[in-house]
Amino acid sequence: MNKSEKAGSIVIRIGQALFFCILAATLFGLPLFLSAGSLRFTGAWLFLGVFCISVFFIFTYLAIKDPGLFEKRMKMEEEDLSQTIIKLSLTLIYLVTLIVSGLDYRFHWSRVPRVVVLVFTILEAFGAVVLFIVMKQNTYGSRAVEIQENQRVIDSGLYSVVRHPLYLAFSIIFCFSPLVLGSFYAFILSLLMPVLIAMRIRKEEELLRKGLQGYEAYLRKVRFKLIPYVW
Repeated sequence: MNKSEKAGSIVIRIGQALFFCILAATLFGLPLFLSAGSLRFTGAWLFLGVFCISVFFIFTYLAIKDPGLFEKRMKMEEEDLSQTIIKLSLTLIYLVTLIVSGLDYRFHWSRVPRVVVLVFTILEAFGAVVLFIVMKQNTYGSRAVEIQENQRVIDSGLYSVVRHPLYLAFSIIFCFSPLVLGSFYAFILSLLMPVLIAMRIRKEEELLRKGLQGYEAYLRKVRFKLIPYVW
């Protein structure tokens, strides 16, 4: 591939990244603003801004530096039906948390102090930083649970601390976002997501133990799955 073809491919991937961000903003924004009944939902704009800017930056980086991983992150289908069900359940729960957050804004069910909103906005941005680091450290970080050709165990960087830093990043971003949106009730509902993430991790580790050379030794080396010194 010559330079012009390579540059053209990068531009196409960046365009895909932009489309993905617009799609995500629409998917998240519609239930938020419709349930809130107002476009003056500051927390929603704050959440969407941090999320979309972070995701676009990460995908643009992958489009330029790791096109193989970029394509894997665009892959939606799962080989295992149970993983598909888990992903759909996570999506459904999250959409419900967004609706509850919007209704909370409309009817003033809970009062989240501004300092709490600010702290968890910073935490959401931190989750995006963790996600970016994971993308740099693990070129096998497919969206689907699978064993890839020539895949090897990654045991350095964040993977030397916990076995699933990618899910840790997602947990930070999505489980705490209701607090950015100013809703304690939606936050309580979002606590269902770590349960499903734990189920996904269990299934993923079963697959990796059977099919990925060296993963069994990695399990003995890194004890914690998601939260350092906790689980």
